[in-house]
Order: sequence, then structure tokens, then C-alpha cells
Amino acid sequence: MNPAFDAAAIRARAEVAITVALKAGREAARFRRDSNPGTLAVENKGLQDFVTIADRKTEQAIRDGLLLRFPGDMFMGEESGGRSGEGGTWVVDPIDGTTNYIRGFRHWAVSIAFVAGGKVEIGVVYDATEDKVFHAIRGGGAFKDGVPVHAAATADPANALVILGHSRKTSFDDHLALSKRLHERGMDYRRTGAAAIDLVRVAEGAADLYYERHLNAWDMLAGALIAEEAGAIVAMPAVDRLLTDGGPVIAHSPGLSGEFAFILDIEGL
Repeated sequence: MNPAFDAAAIRARAEVAITVALKAGREAARFRRDSNPGTLAVENKGLQDFVTIADRKTEQAIRDGLLLRFPGDMFMGEESGGRSGEGGTWVVDPIDGTTNYIRGFRHWAVSIAFVAGGKVEIGVVYDATEDKVFHAIRGGGAFKDGVPVHAAATADPANALVILGHSRKTSFDDHLALSKRLHERGMDYRRTGAAAIDLVRVAEGAADLYYERHLNAWDMLAGALIAEEAGAIVAMPAVDRLLTDGGPVIAHSPGLSGEFAFILDIEGL
């Protein structure tokens, strides 16, 4: 536990974050259901990198909900920016998987992490596919709507299901080579386009691996903690580096550590 925050302070923040994530996620889902395509006011930030009015409205609602209760905390959001501080910082992606959200493909999430002392202390992910909330507090296990979840016990690569993300900031040839290598080992694989969702799929044992070579901190931190607390093996750069530069993340079921060790070598993790 971070010395600046005792167990009660962390628990209080987690309870608020769960409530805020559920409310914000449901409101974003309702807004998408009720909107005409033009109402979403889609803006293009880059190739296949979009932002909508829903992203901004959802982030503002999350900011207000968290900082109203904890006004001394810092806030870093994908859309509004911000910075981390020496105390605690909320790191938020209001809609992870915006392209999915725009198109009505329900693999998107609200991702809320709380970072203190260079560690992720709280992770909360609203899963729009099931209208449920995953959460974890460091050292306390991982939960889906309050029920414990656990990484899969898969040990045979021929039974493995993996999820691979891909960023346009990294080599597509490398992505294809990795896909080929896993395919040759008998693994089935997916790409869904929402890192927070992919990480909680590893946490609940629905997938055996999630790997992406470059993500921003708000995409991964909450889901990574949830996966780790569910018993998955998680590797990523130091949190302080991720907050400034982003980076890779790998989360996998422990029985397949030998299968995925080469990825750690590639990334130097």
C-alpha cells in the first residue's frame, strides 16, 4: 500500500470509481443508442483514431464525479490531458475503443486507474458488452460485479486463445510475424480493438494472452492491474514511463509462460 494512502482511503476511492464508471458507461451506451450517426460529431485525430462528443462528455462526467469527492487528486484523461502528481492521479480513458463505439460494435470500455507512488493502486473497467464492472485494488484480488475472477489454467498452446492488439505506431510486419508464430503453435487469435476489454478477458479466463506493442497509459493501466490481481502474468514498463511515453503490455495465463517468453525478450521487459 502506498504510504500516502491507507487502506480506507484506497477503498473509498475504489468504491467511488466503480459507481462513476458504471454511471458514465451506461450514459455513453444510452447516448450511442439514441444518437443519429451525425449527432456523434466524429473528429479524426489520425488514421483510425477518432474522438466523439461522447468521449468528451463521458470524460467530463468522470472527472467531475471523482474530483468532487477527492478534490486533492490529480486527473489525466485521454481527451482533456492533465498530468500526474506526487500524490494520487486518476488516469482515465472515457471510451476505450472509440472506433468500435462509433460503429455500434459493443467491444468498448470505460477505463479508470488510480496511480500513487509509481504504482497502480486501483483499476476499474466498465465492460459495455455485458454492462458489468471489473475492478481490482492492489493486493486484493480481481472482481466482476463483485464476484472474483481468475486467469485461465490453460497449459497446452493448442487450447490457447490469444488477443493481439496493433498500433499504427509500430510495425505491421512484426505484428504479422507474431501472428504467424502463434498460429504455428496451434493458438487461435483475435483482434477486438479495445485494450481495456482485452485485458479483462485475460483476467476472467476467456483469453490466455493479450499483447500490444504500444499503448497509452490510459488504455492499459486499469486492465493490467485487474489481470494481475486475477493471477495473470503481466509485464509492462514502469508506470512513470508509461504516463509520459506509453509502451507495450503483455498479460497472459501463468501456465503458458514458456510460450510467451520470447515476447518479453522482444520488448526487453
